Amino acid sequence: MILQISSGNGPAECELAVGKFLEVLKSEIPDMKIINETKTKYAGCYRSVAVSTNQDASHLLGTIKWIVQSPFRPKHKRKNWFISVDSFDEKPSTTDFSEDVIQFQTFHCGGKGGQNVNKVETGVRATHIPTGLSVTVTEARTQHINKKIAINRLSEIIAKQNFEDENLMKQTMWMQHELLERGNPVRTYSGMEFIRKGI
Repeated sequence: MILQISSGNGPAECELAVGKFLEVLKSEIPDMKIINETKTKYAGCYRSVAVSTNQDASHLLGTIKWIVQSPFRPKHKRKNWFISVDSFDEKPSTTDFSEDVIQFQTFHCGGKGGQNVNKVETGVRATHIPTGLSVTVTEARTQHINKKIAINRLSEIIAKQNFEDENLMKQTMWMQHELLERGNPVRTYSGMEFIRKGI
């Protein structure tokens, strides 16, 4: 699953809380990988961080509260800072173009092109089984070349689809970044040491 840790529109204190919570997750989720991060001007501060893991981390979803005197504004009265943790589904990769996942059908093309086109099955319909996408190719005089063209066309179509899916996920994550809710935290930490309360 993909987790996004976000400071929302919070100040630098919230951005620092994202960095501190990221360090907590590194020790709690050994297989965690950072896939995207938006750093800010202060060391250890992030507007948001996206991580992936094979573990079920649904118990972390929600609001994280950090109780601390501001390290950036010592006279600031506020001591409660909030960040959010949201999850996103990771789409399986559809970039496998081996013949194991492509189904080919051949057919007579007909029309111009001489006896080879009319008598031999040179036309190719290729279907990418995981996505159901298919292309039909008839322009070459041989089945072999038409197969190559079909694989290239499927590759281009699926690469474009993957790009669009990735952009959609980024937009969704950014929208979620703006929706941080304060209150009812799933975890609370305190102090610059970022010690968890109420375990």
